[in-house]
This record gives sequence, structure tokens and C-alpha cells, in this order.
Amino acid sequence: MKIAHVITRLIIGGAQENTVLSCEGLTAKGHEVTLISGPETGPEGSLWPRAEKSCSDVIRVNSLLRNINPAAELRCVRDLQRIFREHRFDVVHTHSSKAGILGRYAAYRAGIPNIVHTIHGMSFNRTQGNTTRAVYRMLEKRAASWTSAFVSVADAMTEQAVAAGIAERRLFTTIRSGMETELFRKDNAIRKSMRESWGIPTEAIVVGTIARLFRNKGYEHLLKALPAITFNSPEAHFVWVGDGIDREKYVSELRRLGLENKVHFTGLVPPAEIPGILNGFDILVHASMWEGLPRALVQASLTEVPVVSFDNDGAPEVVEEGVTGFLAPMGNAAILGEKLTQLCKNTELRVKMGQLARTRCLEEFDHKRMVEELDKLYARLVG
Repeated sequence: MKIAHVITRLIIGGAQENTVLSCEGLTAKGHEVTLISGPETGPEGSLWPRAEKSCSDVIRVNSLLRNINPAAELRCVRDLQRIFREHRFDVVHTHSSKAGILGRYAAYRAGIPNIVHTIHGMSFNRTQGNTTRAVYRMLEKRAASWTSAFVSVADAMTEQAVAAGIAERRLFTTIRSGMETELFRKDNAIRKSMRESWGIPTEAIVVGTIARLFRNKGYEHLLKALPAITFNSPEAHFVWVGDGIDREKYVSELRRLGLENKVHFTGLVPPAEIPGILNGFDILVHASMWEGLPRALVQASLTEVPVVSFDNDGAPEVVEEGVTGFLAPMGNAAILGEKLTQLCKNTELRVKMGQLARTRCLEEFDHKRMVEELDKLYARLVG
């Protein structure tokens, strides 16, 4: 089949990694796969070099920009429409909000017979104002009329889209966001070296996060929980992986709390370093207010690191409450802190949960399985 994947930008991020792995796997299966993206990257880093090595073709569309710009949007639709007509793809598969709306419209105008869209996270969500949510919902409902099938990275995405009246349930297929599971495994030697690089004692309990230092990623809730955790578990240390515009604000708050020596900031790190970093953790905490399927939860589970997360979106589909980790009510920093303290104090429980978490995630979230399921979906659509 001739397949095009379209995404707004190829930064290092969950949706982008999912898309590149999909293109790599489908190309390896013998399909002609073209990856189309806008030119923008970001401080997170770029996946363009990997995409250029592994896809049949890559196309930069300079008019496909992240920020809203009506003139650029019109150019983008024309540019994409021309590409789709020239290549005559059997399937156009879009990702992310901007590329999802413009890409599906251009594919419809170009007469592409099969148009697929992946919901990595709802474009309208609880973190937005009422007007923004209403506009995105309207646009998504319109784009659904041009869509042959939806892929949801978690069942929660299907439930939210159906409840919002975006499309009928029969159009949705859940295909878990695939990981390179072979990269994630427990290694005590790496654990020791990571602790040394952070200047954290080997016997400390390390609670880690992997998320941008940015509002809605949950750091405000973690800061509320930190005093109680450190009082009840003095051996606890925290490693925050990532960077963002709110870093200095969080540093200032840690100083005010007298906890600046308890939190280590790694800054941005390349994806290749994440498996090693996870080995340095005893617990992963995820307090984000909006997600699709949080990939960090899966990656931690594969490394036998139990998770404490807010009970939001796709998190319950990764974490089995009380078995492979804990789920706290959305926005409840007190319960989040209690669950973290419970794990900090119980080594046996951490080990047991971590082992069960790896078993649960190893097959379900493998990128090869994701590619197989995408291949079957395309074959069914193309007939």
C-alpha cells in the first residue's frame, strides 16, 4: 500500500515517537510510507534524522505550522492537497490537532479513499477555557465527516470522543501506543551509576518524573505534596526529567519550602537516555492534568518501576490500581502524597508491583504489535 502519515511537527514527544515507529514498522513490512510534517522542531529535540533514515520518503511542508495563522492554513491545505494528488496514496493517516484537521480536509479534497486519524490526546480538554473547547469540538466534528476510521491510543480517547458526539463508536479502534520494549529493562549496575551522576545516595528512595516543566504537567500538585512526603520519608529524593518555561518558578517554590536540596533537575535529555534514567528511579509519579496514553508510565512499568498517577485519561489502562501501582483522584495532592509515602516505606511492595507492571505491559505496548494492528486496519479499509 501507499501510505502517508501527517503530523504537525517532529519534536521528541509521545505522539511523534509513535508516528515514527509506525512509519518504520510499516516500511519494514514492504509498504511505501511517506512521512509529512511541518518544519518546526523545539527545545525537546528533533526526530527528523531518524525519520529520514527509516521511511520510504519524508516531505517537509513549510506552511504546516503549530501556531494558528489563517493565511498559512490556507497555503497548507493547498500544499497537502497537491502532495496527496501527486502521490495517490491508498491511506492518509493524520496525527495531532493541527495536522489532523488540515490534513484530513486536504485528503478529502484530493479524493483520498481512506483517511485515518489517531487521537493521541483530545484536542479539547479540561485544561482549556470554554470557548477554546467549543471551537476545537466543532472543528473535530467537522473533520470527522472526512474520516474513514479513528485510532485511539487508549479506550479513554474513544469514550471521550463518542461522549462529545465527534463520531459513531463503530469508527474507533484502540491501538495502544507502541514502545521499543526491548530497550527498557531493570539493570542494577545502571541504577548505581545513575545515582552517582545525580549525587544521590544509593540507599535513597528516588521518586522521578518525566514531563515538561510547564503548567498542566502536575508540578504544582507535586509541590503541594512534597513537604508531607519528605517529613514522613526523609530518605526520599526527587528527580525531575525535562525542562520548560516554568522551571524557575518551581525552583523558587522549592527554595521557599526549603526543599531545593531534595530535587535534582536533569534538564532535557535525549530519548536514548530515558531507559537508563528510569533505572535510577524507585517510583515514577505522574501528576499531569491531561494526557492520552502516558508513555512514561509504560516505560517505567517495563523497567519494573511502580507508578503513582492521577486517575486521568489513559493512566488506568496502564496502571492497575493497587497491583502495579496506585491511582489518586484527579488533582488530589494529599492522596497522591499518601500513596507515594506508602511506596517509599515499603521496599517489598515496590518490587512486587514493579515485576507485575513489566509483565502487564511487555506485550500489550510493544511497537511491533502496534504496527501489526495498523497494518490490519489499513488492509480492511483498502479491501
